[in-house]
Amino acid sequence: MSVVKINVLTVPSEQRETLEKRFASRAHAVENSDGFEWFELLRPVEGTDSYLVYTRWRDEESFQAWMEGPMKAAHQGAGGDAAGGERPKPAASGSTLWSFDVVQQAAPQKA
Repeated sequence: MSVVKINVLTVPSEQRETLEKRFASRAHAVENSDGFEWFELLRPVEGTDSYLVYTRWRDEESFQAWMEGPMKAAHQGAGGDAAGGERPKPAASGSTLWSFDVVQQAAPQKA
C-alpha cells in the first residue's frame, strides 16, 4: 500500500499568508511526479501554529525521487517573491517530517 508523508511546519501567524501564497504558486509542482497520489495543505484552526503538508505516494522510492529531484529544485531556485534574484526567507520557523505506511483505508460507498 501507499506511504504518507506529513511535513509539520511551524509558521508564525505573520507568515501564514506568505506560506499559503508560496504553496499556491507551486500548486502543480508535484502532480506529475511518478508515484504521487495526493496532496493537501492543512491550515491550523485552533490550538497550534503548525501547518500540515499531507502527501501520499505509491512507495518510499517515489517520494525519495521527488525529494531529490523536483522538490529540491523548487526550494533551491530563486522564487517568484525574491527581489533581485535572492532566495526568499523561509515562511516556516521549523519543520518535522512524519512518515506512515497506509495499512487500512476506506472510501465512500457509491450509491
